[in-house]
Amino acid sequence: MNPKANLSRRQFIGIAGGIAGAAALANIPFDAPAQENKPKIDSNGFDIENRHLDVLIIGGGMAGVFAAVKAHDAGANVLMVSKGRVGSSGLTPFAKGIFSYDKANASMSIDEFVDTVTESAIQTNNPVFTRQLAEHSYARVQELKDWGFFDSPLYNHSFMKPLSERNIPIEERMMITHLLKQDGRVVGASGFSLDLQKIVHYHAKTVVLCTGSGGFKPNGFPVCDLTHDGTIMAYKIGAKVTGKEWNDGHPGSAKNSGSSYDNWHGQIEEKPSITSAQINHHLGVDMNYQAYTQGAPVMMMPPRPQRPGEKPKQQAVTQQEVFPAGPFVPEAFKQSGPPPKPPEEGFLRGLVSSKGHSGPPGMGGEQVGGSSAGMAIHKSEGLVPINAQGLSTIPGLYAAGDALGSYMSGGIYTQIGSSLAGSAVQGAIAGAAAANDSLGMASKLDVSEQYLALVNQQILAPLKRERGYSPAWVTQVLQGVMIPNFVLYIKKERMMQAALAYVEELNEHHVPMLMADDLHALRLAHETENMIITAEMKLKASIMRKESRCSHYRLDCPDIDYENWQAWINISQDEKGNMVLEKQPFDSWPNFS
Repeated sequence: MNPKANLSRRQFIGIAGGIAGAAALANIPFDAPAQENKPKIDSNGFDIENRHLDVLIIGGGMAGVFAAVKAHDAGANVLMVSKGRVGSSGLTPFAKGIFSYDKANASMSIDEFVDTVTESAIQTNNPVFTRQLAEHSYARVQELKDWGFFDSPLYNHSFMKPLSERNIPIEERMMITHLLKQDGRVVGASGFSLDLQKIVHYHAKTVVLCTGSGGFKPNGFPVCDLTHDGTIMAYKIGAKVTGKEWNDGHPGSAKNSGSSYDNWHGQIEEKPSITSAQINHHLGVDMNYQAYTQGAPVMMMPPRPQRPGEKPKQQAVTQQEVFPAGPFVPEAFKQSGPPPKPPEEGFLRGLVSSKGHSGPPGMGGEQVGGSSAGMAIHKSEGLVPINAQGLSTIPGLYAAGDALGSYMSGGIYTQIGSSLAGSAVQGAIAGAAAANDSLGMASKLDVSEQYLALVNQQILAPLKRERGYSPAWVTQVLQGVMIPNFVLYIKKERMMQAALAYVEELNEHHVPMLMADDLHALRLAHETENMIITAEMKLKASIMRKESRCSHYRLDCPDIDYENWQAWINISQDEKGNMVLEKQPFDSWPNFS
């Protein structure tokens, strides 16, 4: 380290707290001198274009496709914009199981389904959205069958079928950076092309965010192009967001770092299928706790059936035996003994993957959570909804899928295949609602040229900086601060406070100095800022929730607090730009249909 480097108080606290000792920071110079920016493109050479429409869909995954289709079918003028290729980016193409509640074959009623999910989620779910999943999933799956979704492992062709039939315009490889707000209402969005020197302002009566979740670009998980863009854009214009204290627990493999998501949802080259299902208690922090306390993860679920000629493996043990004082698991969801027999047909008769394994494959001793670092449980984080149609706290702004904090399954993943199905269901409902909302407006709201000029300036700011920090370096620092097991998963207040000091320093000093020399780096600069704001949210929410429940575990508050914490945590920005956290009691959400 340069002995002349001046460490801020926050940096010193972070180092003293042990954050700087993380492996990801081992080779990073902490002084990180700002470098001269040498742009390869002319920041003054961008074309400015405008689009006018009724409904803007941001995102090209499962939620986005259904939102676009249903908004169009409701009579609205629709446009879809996506940072990647439709059906080929984000998490959608990696999920190979989809949940479908078939009333003709289900072995439990919808009421029983909702009650059992609530038990597994320890009351953290929103029953309105849990019920919505069961009621609408079958119809969405039938539409997917008609589009050819189950005929190929690649989703682009099947997703393009309904979009092409309706002539819905699509603009791919567009990085949306701003939501536009005027007179208290969303009036569109703005962003730039990843291929051309072009900024586009989309003037829309309503907007549907289908931008997915995000992470800290960890290794071994296909979440690197999801960086909470939609959530942070909405937060910046005053929307409330929620669910930041929960943590997704997809395992990662040292042998095959890219296998973590594949192993859970099915190998990526396989065609998608409708899952056989059993409500369970998945993707918590059990393995992280084991790694923290004993140094080596163990088999957390019953092993798959023994194959002919294969040597028998050691009998799996229950979670209670491995973790006598670890994360709480409801009694009904503790597993031990042999796996359930694969069902021949029907629904809700056992949990079996397409490989014939019981439970999520690939959760053996060589793996531990962390490959999805920065992401919460599916459907538990995102914009706070004020009704069952996904309307946010900002008029005209809707969200669906992993961009909506619906708490469909709460703070733990309770149903294999429900994430993909939930995105389809919520996208369809939000798209139709946004269309009806837009058609009810007499005329569009004009956005001032001065406002758009400011947006242009903010989009291009990293290109115009003469000196600054590369987004790649700042992202590495963020990963070193946030990804360690003892910060993100096995939480203690003193460690989270130390990490928070470092993250606040990144936000206050490094974000304003992020620089870019081309379009790719410009994208990275905006993504890095989004991840840093998300990290601050995650730490502050985790510090505020002084209990352990589902995928949020604190060593210093290991028990569930039913008296004080029957509540979600919502986050918003006050008039001065400060981050404000509030409790929303579980029973305060209106029972909209």
